[in-house]
Amino acid sequence: MPITAKLSKALYERLGEEVTDQLVDWFNQVDATSRSDLKELNELNVARFESMLNERMTALESKLDKAFRDELTQLRTKDLTDIRIELREHEGRTLRWMFAYWITTIGAMIALLRVWS
Repeated sequence: MPITAKLSKALYERLGEEVTDQLVDWFNQVDATSRSDLKELNELNVARFESMLNERMTALESKLDKAFRDELTQLRTKDLTDIRIELREHEGRTLRWMFAYWITTIGAMIALLRVWS
C-alpha cells in the first residue's frame, strides 16, 4: 500500500507539480522497498526460529524417550522381581494348604474305614 503523502499547496507551488509528484513516487518506492526488505527479514527470522524449534524439539524428544525407556526398564525389573517374590510366597502357602487338605482327607478316610469295618 503506497504512502499517501498529503503535501501542502505551498509545496506544490514552490516545487511544481512534476517535482512534487516525483517526490511522492520516491516516497512510495522507499516504502515498497522497506516493506519488501522487512518481509524478507521476517521470513528469514521465522525460518531460523522454526529450525531452532525443530532442533530443540528433537533434543527434547530424545531426552524424554531415553528417560521413558529407563523408567520402563526399572518398572519391568521391579515388577518382575515383585511378581517372583509373590509367586514364591503363594507357592509356599499353596503347598501348606495342599498338605493340610490331603492329611485331613486321609485322616477322614481312615476314620471312615475303621467305622465301617
